[in-house]
Amino acid sequence: MTLLRFNTPFLTLIALFFLFHTNSYAQDYATSAEKVNPVLISSTIPDVSVKNTDGKNLNLRDLVKEQPTIFVFYRGGWCPYCNSHLADLKTIEEDLSKEGYKVYAISADRPELLKQTMTKNELTYTLLSDAPMTAAKAFGIAFKMDDKTVERYKSFDIDIEKDSGYDHHLLPAPAVFLVDQEGTIKFSYVNPNYKERIDGGILLAAAKAFN
Repeated sequence: MTLLRFNTPFLTLIALFFLFHTNSYAQDYATSAEKVNPVLISSTIPDVSVKNTDGKNLNLRDLVKEQPTIFVFYRGGWCPYCNSHLADLKTIEEDLSKEGYKVYAISADRPELLKQTMTKNELTYTLLSDAPMTAAKAFGIAFKMDDKTVERYKSFDIDIEKDSGYDHHLLPAPAVFLVDQEGTIKFSYVNPNYKERIDGGILLAAAKAFN
């Protein structure tokens, strides 16, 4: 029997190879909202783009250069908890503006659906589309719904494939990121429980604290 022997540097290289190989094929979304891994406070926001209501690409890093920004990720206009949250944000939008902040709410909805949500909730801040979930993945908050839940939602006349235009079955864990003009995340709130959202008063206090 031939016995193979390897020195320590060689084994280290092998270990690094498998580590890199594994990470390069790692999923960029979680299997549930409880397992998301959001980007950290003090890190720079990802270099990604989303679409406005007209389907125009907007780069998030370019948006924050204009003024401090609050990015709000919500599931979609079909979600009653999201609509309540969007309405709550409307009540503090003026105060946030006085503090120098711009609000953008991002969902998996197609661009053409955003206007419906804005009209329904009488919103004046900007809604953006992340239908392919590129931004949510980059922020570490994307997760895949299981098939059973997808079918259950359809029984409630909620078709996330139709609303996004994709069959990825991905949604964002509801999240808020407060970002300065350098693109640095100063504050974040991510909750895997879609029924729980950050209180408007707390968000306003955080915005004032990091102004």
